[in-house]
Amino acid sequence: MENNISPAKSGILYGVLFGVVMILEFVIMYIIGMKSLVGTSVGLIVNLANYLILPILFIYIGCNNYKKNINNGFISFSECLKTGVSITFIAGIIYALFNVIFNLIFPDFINEMASITKEAMLQQNPSMTAEQLESGISLMKKFMNPLFVFPVTIAMYSFFGLIYSLIIGAILKNENPQSF
Repeated sequence: MENNISPAKSGILYGVLFGVVMILEFVIMYIIGMKSLVGTSVGLIVNLANYLILPILFIYIGCNNYKKNINNGFISFSECLKTGVSITFIAGIIYALFNVIFNLIFPDFINEMASITKEAMLQQNPSMTAEQLESGISLMKKFMNPLFVFPVTIAMYSFFGLIYSLIIGAILKNENPQSF
């Protein structure tokens, strides 16, 4: 009897888990205080976790789960791609939706981030003119607009998911010799 579970469907659980982990990281950083974390190794570690470590980990676990528990020890390269991209796509939707809702609930957050960014810009380049500073801050505020954040977050995580799935698919693939 053949399993008819789509690789993309099998990635839903891991996509939701990945999205929830990113939300928890954000909330913890917000509670601790974003201002105290800017420019520190903690901020760098969280970024590395969100864009490198966690996606690779969840894609690997999701593909391995599909291979071992659903597809009798077999997974094709395309099934790895479907699983990985679905995991990061779902996580991206969840995280982007949270971001939009968070900014609607806490509208001062964007101004807080602008203040933090302004201080960081002045620390890095003290000779920056007021015009350059305001231009950078207005650009940052445009990028934090929910109409921009939502699609870009989804596209970015999907793109990273594609790249990481290509790598993981090359490692994990085990074609079923009976498949056509």
